Amino acid sequence: MKSKREQLKMKRRRKKMYTAIGWGAAALIVLGVIGYALFLAIRPAMGEEVAVMPDTRHVPEGTNPGPYNTNPPTSGRHYEVTLRPGFYNEGDIQVTHPEGHLVHNLEHGYVIFWYNCSILSEQECAELKEAIQAVMEAENYNKVIAFPWNSIEEPVVLTSWGRLLRMERFDADLARDFVQRNRNKAPEPNAM
Repeated sequence: MKSKREQLKMKRRRKKMYTAIGWGAAALIVLGVIGYALFLAIRPAMGEEVAVMPDTRHVPEGTNPGPYNTNPPTSGRHYEVTLRPGFYNEGDIQVTHPEGHLVHNLEHGYVIFWYNCSILSEQECAELKEAIQAVMEAENYNKVIAFPWNSIEEPVVLTSWGRLLRMERFDADLARDFVQRNRNKAPEPNAM
């Protein structure tokens, strides 16, 4: 039988050991969170890299800001005013060159879902819009815009500043990954 003194010593050792294990586990969790945050911050952007156009200045609203080096645009001349984040249907915006506003959004770190329902059936279009909105909602509509763009050959093209991802079939997981990896990777990411 152990004396009281030995029992107290063992109790203190156990307490020290549990405290050390607790602090070690806490340190591992903190390091894991920091490591994950760093990974998110430095992971490469996704999609086809497109050369940023040399002229990215503001132009007077109503003038033609193009031409652009891609369709839809990923950089270039643009208007001084951005569009609000959200889902836009055909006819929601009554301006001659909406891309002038949208390129400014890209410069601020937005991701844009350009969609073309003219090549889809009514049912396919409704399903596509619903799927895009689900991704946007999952991202809390944070710096994401969906905009109708009938001059693309695919149902959906995602763009961010200098990046492009064409989708023959909409893939929600791929779209979410594109948003998360490319959002705010732009010249003015802190602007709204």
